[in-house]
Amino acid sequence: MSTTALDQHREANSAPGALDAALAAIEEYGVEFVYFQAVTITARVVGKVVPADQFARLATRGVMQHRTAIANLQTTREGVLLGGGVGAAEYCAMPDLDTFSVLPWDHKTARVFCSLYEPDHVMVDPGAPLPTDTRGLMKRLHAAFTDRTGLELRTGTEPEMTWEGPGFITSSRPDSSPAYHIEHLERYRAIYQKVITYAKFMGFQMVEGDFEDAGQVELNWMFDHSDATADRLMTYRQICKQVARELGIEASFMPKPGQGYMGNGCHHNFSLWRGGVNILADEGRHDLHLTEEGQYALGGLLTHTPGAMLIMGSTVNSYKRYWDAGQFAPSKINWGLDNKTCTVRLSANGRLEYKLPDAACNPYLTHAAMLVSIDDGLKNQINPGAPTVGSSYECTDAELFGELPLTLGDALAAFKADDYLINALGAPLGNLLLEYKTDEWARFNSSITDWERNMYWEDTP
Repeated sequence: MSTTALDQHREANSAPGALDAALAAIEEYGVEFVYFQAVTITARVVGKVVPADQFARLATRGVMQHRTAIANLQTTREGVLLGGGVGAAEYCAMPDLDTFSVLPWDHKTARVFCSLYEPDHVMVDPGAPLPTDTRGLMKRLHAAFTDRTGLELRTGTEPEMTWEGPGFITSSRPDSSPAYHIEHLERYRAIYQKVITYAKFMGFQMVEGDFEDAGQVELNWMFDHSDATADRLMTYRQICKQVARELGIEASFMPKPGQGYMGNGCHHNFSLWRGGVNILADEGRHDLHLTEEGQYALGGLLTHTPGAMLIMGSTVNSYKRYWDAGQFAPSKINWGLDNKTCTVRLSANGRLEYKLPDAACNPYLTHAAMLVSIDDGLKNQINPGAPTVGSSYECTDAELFGELPLTLGDALAAFKADDYLINALGAPLGNLLLEYKTDEWARFNSSITDWERNMYWEDTP
């Protein structure tokens, strides 16, 4: 009998010394409980809690969950349970031991991220990686990309979010922004100090942060291998929710939290490395430029941006952010040299900033979509065209890569039309995304909003 991927993961976790670091942390901190965490297609964290005295046993066997958990156990409007239905087999969640971490706010509790597999007993592909596990998929795609090209995708994200609650207020003079105002950082000192302290305990290298708009704070950590960056972004969100609980306030990653608010983006800054060298920039040059390989990578990213919008802007609310032209959210598929109005901005040191992902994104899916798009650009030497000069909002140049989808419905159509992207992510995941988001779009279109009530209740006669 051949060895399955699940068998290999179990063997790795059972190898001599594999559990030593986690067991030592359990002993040192007096850990009593461990969360076995998985991530759904919409970036919800799901899993089980395991008593610490069962950790070693279950870390080498895995825990089981119904596979529809990967789609949040969401039913359609017609009552169909997405992700396989009630009778679907479970999946097996196997801990990735290098992600084990004690929670800084409660040392009795730890967490570990899991990779997901088909269970041993199914007739088709037993022990294979679960095709709808976005975290596992991104890790596999990156490993295959590196094996084939020798390249590593390194990223850093800019997670904007909104905090609301008693004692945390924003004020500024008319027609002025509170962005970068140290006084506002002082007002939110209890928030940023707790978040940074907890993040550093969990292994983040925190680098800077600022106040950006009403209730909006952005805190950044050092860029890294994209697998690590995605895990840290998920962890960062959990840290922020915990800090909000402790302070008796709310923390939200909603992309557009209110009329007149700046949108909550999550720009992905990326570079490509081979042998310790960033191939997007020529060493010794200090002007803004992009190497030939860098241009091809960018060309692939821009080519698949229409289809990828279902991932970069994954909610109905996401698109309210792109309609606010002039608030630095992209409105066209283009790129520029240090041009903050473009979809992709070339910054210093050979770094490209992809500005479409928002604060509600699934970081494993965003990175996976970026990776396969970049790969297509490199393989087919796709030209990104000339950089946009001046404001994108006023630019009348031809749009080489099509129009940016500006509703979730438009994004669904664009994703369906991108066969390359769907095939690269895998049909099971692509179809599940389409089913889930088609139902979400239908729910929105059948809902009566406050805007409609205000516009039409007294409008006739």
